[in-house]
Amino acid sequence: MKFSAQEEYGLRCLITIGLKESATIPEISREEGLSEHHTAKLLSILRKAGFINSTRGHIGGYRLARPAEEIAISGVLEVLGGKLYDKRFCAKHSGLLTMCTHVGSCSIRSVWRQIQDAVDTVLDRVSLADLLAEAEVSILDLPKDRAGLKNHELRQVTNVH
Repeated sequence: MKFSAQEEYGLRCLITIGLKESATIPEISREEGLSEHHTAKLLSILRKAGFINSTRGHIGGYRLARPAEEIAISGVLEVLGGKLYDKRFCAKHSGLLTMCTHVGSCSIRSVWRQIQDAVDTVLDRVSLADLLAEAEVSILDLPKDRAGLKNHELRQVTNVH
């Protein structure tokens, strides 16, 4: 099972906005080591889904659209990449046919449903506020010579991605 780069980077952009309270595309791009074009694409998805608001102008930028406690990570990941298993899953795996040959007798479908239910159970309990708190603790736990580094600088120093 894999999570996409879009889900990872989109979630990281949301965390950056939450930590800064307001941030611009160039700031987020630098902080996360992403191109401004890619950052803008991710922020557009998050804005259209109602997770962030944007303000134009020289004092503009992106802000959370609602309190971090009200933003479930499950919803964020769903708009960035979709669910692992949903009602369209079988149609996407029908091979050369228009309908899966196992539509009435699928022995795998129940496993995919159970996995999705387990993932949803965990992700529904985690809010953006939880991730922001974890990020703040992680920054405080850094050795003093690394505490002032930006995320992308820290990843280069520690080789963590």
